[in-house]
Amino acid sequence: MTLLTKIKEVNKIASELAPKFKKLGLETISDLLFYYPFRYDDYSNLLKISEVTPGTMLTIKGKIEMLESRRSWKRRMMITEGLISDESGTVKVVWFNQRYIAKILNPGDAVFLSGKALATESGLEFHNPTFEKVNKYDNFTAHTARLVPVYSATENLSQRQIRFVMKRILPFCPQIKDWLPEEIKKSANLKNLAFAVRQIHFPENEKILDGARFRLKFDEIFLLQARVRLMKQELLLERAQKIEFHKEATQEFVNNLPFILTAAQKKSAWEIIKDLGKTRPMNRLLEGDVGSGKTIAAGVALLNALLNKFQVAYMAPTEILAEQQFNSFCKIFEKYDFSIALMTGSAARVWKPETRNQKSDNNHPASPLAGGSAPLLEKEGSLTRKKNNLLKTIKNGEIDLVIGTHALIQDKVQFHNLNLVIVDEQHRFGIGQRKELKEKATDNLKLKGFYPHFLSMSATPIPRSLALTLYGDLDLSVIDEMPKNRLPIITKAILPQERGSAYEFIRSEIGKGRQAFVICPLIDPSDKLGFKAVKDEFEKLDKEIFKDVQVGLLHGRLKSAEKEKIMREFADNKIKILVSTSVIEVGIDVPNATVMWIESAERFGLAQLHQLRGRVGRAEHQSYCFLFTESDSETTVKRMQAMISCQNGFELAEKDLEFRGPGEVYGIKQSGFFDSLKIAKLTDWPVIKAVKAEIEKLFAFDPKLEKHPTIRNEIKEFETNVHWE
Repeated sequence: MTLLTKIKEVNKIASELAPKFKKLGLETISDLLFYYPFRYDDYSNLLKISEVTPGTMLTIKGKIEMLESRRSWKRRMMITEGLISDESGTVKVVWFNQRYIAKILNPGDAVFLSGKALATESGLEFHNPTFEKVNKYDNFTAHTARLVPVYSATENLSQRQIRFVMKRILPFCPQIKDWLPEEIKKSANLKNLAFAVRQIHFPENEKILDGARFRLKFDEIFLLQARVRLMKQELLLERAQKIEFHKEATQEFVNNLPFILTAAQKKSAWEIIKDLGKTRPMNRLLEGDVGSGKTIAAGVALLNALLNKFQVAYMAPTEILAEQQFNSFCKIFEKYDFSIALMTGSAARVWKPETRNQKSDNNHPASPLAGGSAPLLEKEGSLTRKKNNLLKTIKNGEIDLVIGTHALIQDKVQFHNLNLVIVDEQHRFGIGQRKELKEKATDNLKLKGFYPHFLSMSATPIPRSLALTLYGDLDLSVIDEMPKNRLPIITKAILPQERGSAYEFIRSEIGKGRQAFVICPLIDPSDKLGFKAVKDEFEKLDKEIFKDVQVGLLHGRLKSAEKEKIMREFADNKIKILVSTSVIEVGIDVPNATVMWIESAERFGLAQLHQLRGRVGRAEHQSYCFLFTESDSETTVKRMQAMISCQNGFELAEKDLEFRGPGEVYGIKQSGFFDSLKIAKLTDWPVIKAVKAEIEKLFAFDPKLEKHPTIRNEIKEFETNVHWE
């Protein structure tokens, strides 16, 4: 038998349990050995019966003097009672509804019992303790008298069953090959891998467990960082066409903006421009808080690419955001001879220089999401025909800037000389999707074989240390200051009894000409979850609370045309209150809205709450964010307090990482990173620091890992096993 032996072949009991293990994705001995406990019950405190005190987690070792089962007609359950003794005394034990106990244990058996003793009228008693027979030939315990592992399980698979099989396969640990070289293990003071795996399941003590955890966490973070470092090394070998800096034209563009760029915007824009001037492709992440002005920093890069007569692709995660950015760039570049196209699942539009002095007509209304008009030139016919025409013009180079959603990575889309790719809200795309768009560009008709410059943008602030771990192949630019004219958003947690006065406050804001968002986490009501649903809330506000006010409804199941119509009416101030799901979290810019009302706020992470709050406060008006929650749990209270006291998205991201973990915070489970983390967390800073030190030394000595084939093979296997989409 080897590590690749199926669990069902271990023994008869394992064979019976194999289908249940398969539900957990565990089929081989190796799978099971690398299935780690998520916590431990500390039953290592072994005491004599006379030393037992109530309320303390402990273990006793004794002999069963008496054991009997009876049915309690009063409580309608089976009760098994026993007396356990050692040289110091006797204690009563009671098991409820565990009829199998009497079949396993017998008077005269020596047993370990683990749990907490209770003080009752008749003295100390153990209720439902964990038990294990004493084996005179083997002193290894799996369920008692130690740090006992607790695993994530599935239906009808108990902890005792998991531990039973795990104990049987421990002898296979020596077959685990340690892929880390001795010099790294020695330098970082790491345990051997086989020892760490054995100890993670049945640790001898806390100190040894800490060492095992550190080794296994180190391996996971090491593979992430090594993979990212290799990607960065490979990027250095790629070629790109320079995008020359048009200094005077850029200065004129910036000077003509209706606002002054912040120092952080200027710094980020200059970092991007310097990258574009190199013969290797830029690979940069532009990170900035909600409303910090990332779009205009990217616009400077866009301008220079277009002035160099190159094509640019701009990919957004939603049609609403793509629509907004299309209109934004039409407005920003209205004085230039650039042709701009929008291509999504439900739209194919083109804005061309010859139409820039035309006005929108009723047949082709401009989206108001960016607050400006965008004349559109569209050929008659079906959407399919419009898309086919657009594909031809992109391929022959007539379109300079293409803005779209996932539609841009379809096989049909071909570019003439694409040299800059911008991905907005990049954490919402899988690694494979970003890579596909980049590699598509190497098939340029004119720039064949050259990679485009690549700019990622994210409005979800990521702690710098986390960003470097996740996106170490990307250079990082951060816009960490807001435009000077923005007023801080007043954030309040609203108690249930204050709801009426909050409604009146919204009415007063509408009286001033302002508007409000009302956000709910669900589309349809759910009795199980108990969270607010947009459909119910819309009915209540529209029919009862604000009968005299125009209320709109927006959610993800609506067709694109319906969404666009509702957003247009909201932006035109025809709809005063928009009841929506978090579909408006990204990309909606309605400066007139001053109230963000969030129902069931505990349902959202801090980063998402901050994104939603960022939909208001986008003009000179004082804006407000009201948080409604029925939960009074300690975690909810702390999170609401963090929202109230903090306007800084980066600081909130740190707190969100602490409260919820990286997968929930950033919505990037699809990137594959978190599938690979079984035991490590991206807040394990000591581990990350230790890994970084070893990675730096390793790659300085062996940048392609040619002298370390075991590490390279492990990275290859890691990439194969992890779902990177």
